[in-house]
This record gives sequence, C-alpha cells and structure tokens, in this order.
Amino acid sequence: MTDDDVSALWRTMAACWLRGDAEAFGAVFAEDVDFVTVRGEELRGRDAVVAGHARMFAGPFRGTRLIPEVRLVRSLARGLSLVHAVTVIEPDGPTTHAQAVVVDDRNGRRIAAFHNMTVPAPLGEQK
Repeated sequence: MTDDDVSALWRTMAACWLRGDAEAFGAVFAEDVDFVTVRGEELRGRDAVVAGHARMFAGPFRGTRLIPEVRLVRSLARGLSLVHAVTVIEPDGPTTHAQAVVVDDRNGRRIAAFHNMTVPAPLGEQK
C-alpha cells in the first residue's frame, strides 16, 4: 500500500464532500468502521458515518469544501497502514487531525478505524 494509494481515499472524501454526497463519502470506510467524531461521539459502522455526514451536508457544512493533507502513512503489516491526516474545511470551518487505520481486504482498500479531533488555533490566534 503506497502513500498515494492511501491519499486517494482522502481525495475521494474531498470530492464527495464538495458534492455533498454522504453515501459516496461513506464508501471509503469499512462496513464495520469505528469512527470517533471531533465531539468524541463513537459511530459504529458505515451507515452511522453516512447518516451523520448527510446531516452535516444538509446543514452547517452545506456548500463547504474539505481540503485534506495526508501527513503520515506507516505500514504496520501487509495491507494494513496507520495514517495521520489534517483537513481544513473552507470557508471558515475547523481544522481537524485524524488518525486512521487503513486496510486492504476482499472489498478493496477502506478505512477501518478513524479518530478525528479539532486542532486548536496557534497561540495568538485563539479567540
């Protein structure tokens, strides 16, 4: 699994976010994904991720754009990688940092675990 292979998942998320397509956004996650939101909510399974993002795309994040930067891809074993990614939501959205586990299985490459958190503004820029 190369860095570019893994980065493609985040590029797909960004494209689906821009379209407001929660189903396609959720397709990058394993069916049984464990997903922790920036608020610490624990979502179990792709359906929960899709439902949560559908609400976001219909509400506060409608018309926004997700800009991802994959900063680390570390192979843990064949077909298993640890990933760190930072995303910015534009305009005026939060910056988040995610740690994810990406797996290759019979269904392709998917995110099996995802833990997301907001990144505080640098000192001096905090409100």
